Amino acid sequence: MSSQIPMTRAGYERLQEELKHLIRVERPRVVDAIAEARSHGDLSENAEYEAAKDRQAFIEGRIQELNDKIARAQVIDPAQIDSDKIVFGATVTLFDTETEVEVTYQIVGEDEADIKEGKISVTSPVGKALIGHRVDDEVQIRVPSGVKVYEITDIRYE
Repeated sequence: MSSQIPMTRAGYERLQEELKHLIRVERPRVVDAIAEARSHGDLSENAEYEAAKDRQAFIEGRIQELNDKIARAQVIDPAQIDSDKIVFGATVTLFDTETEVEVTYQIVGEDEADIKEGKISVTSPVGKALIGHRVDDEVQIRVPSGVKVYEITDIRYE
């Protein structure tokens, strides 16, 4: 039996939009590309045909993957969470005790993680280390460059 995949409403909607785009736009486009490549004759030496078939296989695989993730999605609305601890969906502000720099991350599902947007996966080393902690806790997190020590200065659910 498959396990549920936690994600925010925004992450769930992004997956649905990608699925719609693949089904409505990309799938018909690749079918047309295959038909066009077939019209050029000999398929054994037809690079366009091979590329289109590869693209089709990728699209169909991604459609299956998205359908599976959407079916197993456990949508969590951070605004509905009332906790003083860090749990999935929390937006956490951390103070790096070494560099004295403050950073803010939202803890999200794997498919939503994007460090440029300040979103880290609940399954990442940082995400795992933060879960269950409270404001003013000091957290040691093992990162590739060693151990970072952060003080939790704020937890929000929005």
